[in-house]
Amino acid sequence: MQLTNRAKQVDRKPMTWLESIYLWNILKGMGITFSHLFKKRPTISYPEQKRSFSKVFRGLHVLNRDEEGRERCTACGLCAVACPAEAITMEAAERLPSEENLYREEKYAAKYEINMLRCIFCGLCEEACPKDAIYLSQTFAPSNYSRKGFIYKKEDLLIPNPVTEPEAYQKALGDKAGKN
Repeated sequence: MQLTNRAKQVDRKPMTWLESIYLWNILKGMGITFSHLFKKRPTISYPEQKRSFSKVFRGLHVLNRDEEGRERCTACGLCAVACPAEAITMEAAERLPSEENLYREEKYAAKYEINMLRCIFCGLCEEACPKDAIYLSQTFAPSNYSRKGFIYKKEDLLIPNPVTEPEAYQKALGDKAGKN
C-alpha cells in the first residue's frame, strides 16, 4: 500500500561507455569548483577586518554607571533570579556615608560575578534590571585558556568612569549612548 504518489520507479538501464568512466560528472564538478574561484570570499581576515553585527547582537555584559560616575547596581538580585542558566552571583553590602560618590543607592553589589561558560546570552538579566545597571554590549566574547578566565568579576564588567575617562566611557557605551 502506498501512502503518497511521490514514489518514482528507478531506471535500471545499463550505463553507456561514456557514463561508466564518469567523465561528464567529473567535468561538472570541476566547473563548480572553477566557478567558486571568481566569487567573493565569504570569510574575512579577522584581526585586520571586523565583522559588523546587527543592532540586536548580544555580546559581553557591562555594568553601567550614571553620569556622575556612581555605580547603578543596587544588588537587588533580579538579574540573578531572571537568569535561566544561573550564571550570575552577587553579594550585597551597605554603603558607608563616605562612599556617596561611589554608589547611587544605599545598597550596592560588593561582589558581582558572571560565569560566561554558563551564560546563554539571552538578555533576560538586562530586561529584569530596574535600574538599567546591566546590559549586553556589542563586544564579542574573547577566548581564554583557562576556565577561571571566563568568570568575570565586578571590576571586569564595570564601565569606565564618565568623569575621569569620558572618551573610554563613550566608547564602552557604543550604541547605548542614546538609551540612557
